[in-house]
Amino acid sequence: MNRNLFLGILLMPLCTIAQERPNIIYIFTDQHSVQALSCMGNDDVSTPNIDRLADAGVLFTRAYCSAPLSGPSRTSMFTGFYSHEIGVNMNGKPLPKGFEKNVLGNLLSVVGYECAYAGKWHVHTSSMPEENAFGFEVIHSHNDNGLAETCVDFLNKKHTKPFFLVASFDNPHNICEYARQQSLPYGEIEMASLEDCPGLPANFAINPYDADVIAYEKTLNYSAYPTIYYTADDWRKYRYTYYKLVEKIDAEIGKIIDAIDKNKLWENTVVIFSSDHGDGMGAHQWNQKSALYEEVVNVPMIVTLPGKKNAGTVLPQLVNNGVDFYASVCDWAGVSPIEGTSGVSYRKLVEAADADMKHQENIVIETTFDKGTSSRGWCVCSEKYKYVLYDKGRYREQLYDMEKDRGEMRNLAVESSYKDELKKYRTILSKWMDEHKVKGKFRITN
Repeated sequence: MNRNLFLGILLMPLCTIAQERPNIIYIFTDQHSVQALSCMGNDDVSTPNIDRLADAGVLFTRAYCSAPLSGPSRTSMFTGFYSHEIGVNMNGKPLPKGFEKNVLGNLLSVVGYECAYAGKWHVHTSSMPEENAFGFEVIHSHNDNGLAETCVDFLNKKHTKPFFLVASFDNPHNICEYARQQSLPYGEIEMASLEDCPGLPANFAINPYDADVIAYEKTLNYSAYPTIYYTADDWRKYRYTYYKLVEKIDAEIGKIIDAIDKNKLWENTVVIFSSDHGDGMGAHQWNQKSALYEEVVNVPMIVTLPGKKNAGTVLPQLVNNGVDFYASVCDWAGVSPIEGTSGVSYRKLVEAADADMKHQENIVIETTFDKGTSSRGWCVCSEKYKYVLYDKGRYREQLYDMEKDRGEMRNLAVESSYKDELKKYRTILSKWMDEHKVKGKFRITN
């Protein structure tokens, strides 16, 4: 047999595999709670474009960030490690030297993907370095203005190989500037009259058995929590502004979706929408992130499959949009995750679209409060319960029945009838800490 013909036959399966790899588009926002979506039943906000993704894809109701702070959360997304494992548990901390090769952009570039990044990076610099250190071509810096248009231009081009496009928006993060009475970097919001503002959340009251550390951190970091002196009316105005920022970014996302439509990319493209963490939105009179409240850690997660397979499906399974996102992107791209990562791919779950399919029984979220005393905390989410442990203060242990009390208003950890459940989740968290080498003397033993 002719040698060249033989080689052609030998390589044919590999070429076929490469061609079958889907494009991957990751659209994510900053500080966006899953509750702030109209497709989640919130009538106070209108998100028609994100709703388009939900209608065309698979919507998770219980997706959680790996850490409710931008730097640590994004680190997990793009490296597959929990932030404490590589020393990026707070904003401003860089990846370990030489770790760039483990970032998704570099992994996918090696197997033939064209990787492009637009927008906010925040690991650890606001914009990604231009020298292509992470395997991405930087097509737009940290700036929401013009970001969608840049992504549209990228999608309008002819691509000879599969691509991985990241569109990372800053908003609704501008709610932080609003709380500090600063100008909003990416567009002012016209303030409505009070009667046009949404009401207070059902869980506006502070739980009498809430963890002391949360109030303590608030008093130590006024720049982050100027809401400490807010009235009920102030909180209503806050919620109005937050929802308007969500709507602003929804309009930008619509431009990208239109480009996907125009270029007929749905047939061979996986589109994932999520956020790095949520915002308190006035629940428990909390703004910003870091705390382990549901509004802060429960984030959007929508996956639209090639051909819009399983369109309109809603799934209740637990997924982590940090380490699990990393594992899932690797899965779709045909890349082996870096050794030591522990994420669970949700590809099979999305493709099966089976609400009863077994996935993972628990996921763990970790936090380190930025500034203040740098308090630490963890929570274990299961199908029924949510267990929270902070490293100091009164009532640092929390237990909530998430089927009956999604607002987290009744701390079952102080009730003797739940002592067995409490022991169970202490054990689960302790085991996770051992596996992930969490150091410190703050565990509560049985």
